[in-house]
Amino acid sequence: MALTEVKRGHKNKRRARIRNKVFGTRERPRLSVYRSNANIYAQLIDDEDGHTIVAADSREVEPGENRVETSRKVGELVADRARSADVGAVVFDRGGNMYHGRVAALADGARSSGLKF
Repeated sequence: MALTEVKRGHKNKRRARIRNKVFGTRERPRLSVYRSNANIYAQLIDDEDGHTIVAADSREVEPGENRVETSRKVGELVADRARSADVGAVVFDRGGNMYHGRVAALADGARSSGLKF
């Protein structure tokens, strides 16, 4: 089995373990983060109704100095959109990624713009 398949399997196990514990409601939706090599995506999901409340990604913001700064801007954008949708608190779903670098920058940007988690 190729190393990339093994890594993908480990990430999927982490993702499933996190999703067993994290659940989003209308009052406190799940802030789900997906990180690709080039972009980062964030969305607020109401798991009770099964729909996305707001979403933002790095293609919508002005590129920063590096991908970490761009991720911080995405976090600020999703927090601004959440405020306009009357959402003040969320549960954070890192999607199996380690909490550092771009994922942590997105979370810090969302916190600095007023989202509670």
